[in-house]
Amino acid sequence: MEGKIMKKNAKGLSLLIGSSLLMTTLAGCGGTSNMTDSTASEAEYYQNDTYTEGAAQAPVNSDAKSADERGKYSAGTNNNYKYSDNTTDNYYGDKKVINNNESYTKPEENGFNLVMNQPLSTFAADVDTASYSNVRRMIEDGYAVGEIDPESVRPEEFINYFNYDLYEPEKGDLFGITTEVSACPWNSDNQLMFVGMKTGEIDMEEAPVSNLVFLIDVSGSMSSRNKLPLLQKSFDELVDSLPDEGTISIVTYSGEEKVVLSGEPMSNKKGIKKAIDKLHANGCTNGQAGMQKAYEIAQKYFIEGGNNRVIMATDGDLNVGISDLDDLEKFITDKKDEGVFLSILGFGEGNYKDDKMQTLADCGNGNYSYIDSLEEGKKVLVDEMSSTLYTVAKDVKLQVEFNPANVNAYRLIGYENRMMDDQDFNDDTKDGGEIGAGHSVVALYEIVPARSPKAIDLKYQDEQKAVSGEKVKYAHEFATVSVRYKDPDDDKSQLFSVVVGDDVVTENPSDDFKFAGSVAEFAMILENSENKGTSSFEDIIKTYKELEETDDYQDEFFYLVKTLSKRS
Repeated sequence: MEGKIMKKNAKGLSLLIGSSLLMTTLAGCGGTSNMTDSTASEAEYYQNDTYTEGAAQAPVNSDAKSADERGKYSAGTNNNYKYSDNTTDNYYGDKKVINNNESYTKPEENGFNLVMNQPLSTFAADVDTASYSNVRRMIEDGYAVGEIDPESVRPEEFINYFNYDLYEPEKGDLFGITTEVSACPWNSDNQLMFVGMKTGEIDMEEAPVSNLVFLIDVSGSMSSRNKLPLLQKSFDELVDSLPDEGTISIVTYSGEEKVVLSGEPMSNKKGIKKAIDKLHANGCTNGQAGMQKAYEIAQKYFIEGGNNRVIMATDGDLNVGISDLDDLEKFITDKKDEGVFLSILGFGEGNYKDDKMQTLADCGNGNYSYIDSLEEGKKVLVDEMSSTLYTVAKDVKLQVEFNPANVNAYRLIGYENRMMDDQDFNDDTKDGGEIGAGHSVVALYEIVPARSPKAIDLKYQDEQKAVSGEKVKYAHEFATVSVRYKDPDDDKSQLFSVVVGDDVVTENPSDDFKFAGSVAEFAMILENSENKGTSSFEDIIKTYKELEETDDYQDEFFYLVKTLSKRS
């Protein structure tokens, strides 16, 4: 497959949250914090090789740049088979994870599966990106590799944070599928398979009318500058970009819930922003009562065939009123089945409850993003508004069937908390993931080729092949990728499949392939993966030099890599 060059018009990231932000974490209820305003400096980091510890540096480029224009940097589970040696440099030293009373959790890392034993890999689609922007915040705050909680790193959210030049859906199709197979960057004996899925953009003039309920945490823990004040600025940006048709309601919660606006026409943007800007933080966190009130309002203004959604903004510290998180999850799931979806926006640091917010978003047919700067707020709520707010496919599941004639074993990178039983793929009662307009989902598989010296030979399977004269019907196929999904207003799923043939195997991978592989390497280094092989910051930076064109977000990624490498 010929590589396609991404030409994304990204807005310049002109300001990053500085690491000098000082904040007093609130314990319990009612307090406010005294803090020093964050310090941020702007620098064209891709042209400047100087780094000062503790100072935030910001990308200011606005268009895609060629390699010549950029500055040059100096240099499991299941069967649990081991196919790689961990020869990467030790970046961890004697560093210890900085907890800061934040909570993260994820299942054990995916291991390799023998295709003869487990030919199918099944998982729910996931377009969350919170893990990447949250870890970015940690790096900007001065964390070294060993100080970042490995459980805060979800590789699929790192990979899916970025845009890729994927095939658009053909006429009549909901998805376009892009596949590519080439050498694995961190293990020369293995290959890497890139699977990208993209939905079409939506014409905002033809978009469903929206009934949005902003559920805003105004408890004392939200008083910090990178919480409620940042939330207010981000929501003001969203309101300005929304169409005039539809309604917005605002429910706040702290010690008690309060309806600030109820069914306000979106055309009254001035009044809506005024209501948002008047909010202030104080009191305890009664998230459950606020959630119930928000869904009550959403149901009151429910639009048949419309976009009915609760957007919850919080630091996740639901410390009062939640007698049982399972009950809250069931409540959100039931409301999802009634047609009201939930999106989660996380803010701040210290007492940040990532695990709770991720769970709630998954239950509510929504996405989960972390807002660490006004620029990220614009990215999620303005630049990617159609993807964030408008669901075009629900209960999306992917199933990859590998061909044992070409693949001996495979390992899915990330998606540990989205794995599904193979039989659930065809079961319409089993929940999948949700994808918005223009969204893309990328999955990477590290695969052991059937003819690899590290392939595990199975006596009786080989004998069966010998009996058939080594004739394999699908000898030129690596895998089949199947996608099952439902339309937003339908409960019956549809099936879409493509074959990954040997025509997509290449020795000259595309920029998308190289970049996604670099992001996977970075995530594996941060989570200290036992499958990271020869992954290193140096290799990632070397790959950066090879990319023909990059955008702002990619440049920022490589800046973060370079920053961490200097702290090692």
